[in-house]
Amino acid sequence: MDEQNDIDVFRISPLIRLTLMVLYIALTFPLPFLAETTEAPVPSSALWVGLGIGAIALTGVLSERVVLDQTGITVSYAPWISWLLRRSWTLPWADVVALKPRSTGQGGLVYYFLNQAGQGFLLPMRVVGFNRLVQRVQKQTGIDTRDVIPLAQPWMYLILLGFSGLLLLVDLWVIVVALGPGELA
Repeated sequence: MDEQNDIDVFRISPLIRLTLMVLYIALTFPLPFLAETTEAPVPSSALWVGLGIGAIALTGVLSERVVLDQTGITVSYAPWISWLLRRSWTLPWADVVALKPRSTGQGGLVYYFLNQAGQGFLLPMRVVGFNRLVQRVQKQTGIDTRDVIPLAQPWMYLILLGFSGLLLLVDLWVIVVALGPGELA
């Protein structure tokens, strides 16, 4: 927190960024090799370009940052990608009337700020310092946030990271088999 200006900046957790990047690589990296080996109608060079664009887009989405100051909350993205995402928003504290929970399809809870016009703004939950964020929201709005917890806990991302790493090892084995004749030694 910047004591002079009373500004807090929260970024997406490095664990979450790493997990999602490893999962992306594990799911997509073998595709150009398999396209080459199977003589697919899509050239492997086109797949490499697509994978590069996808990695850049994922990096942009994971650049989300949340800024809390005396006037309100702002969610934004890196300038190089924000023109494309257009999901940035600012909500003055004076306009916040409630923090409402909503069920997800998987049975979890997400929270939305409601403004005076009834519009909903998703509370960012995958940031480092989430507890500090909700304490600051409570301080600024007077809304009780004691029951607000993140949608996913760190151990869930650690498990996903572990399985993504295993998938990546299988991918490497598939690539070695696809590119070279014979068996692995």
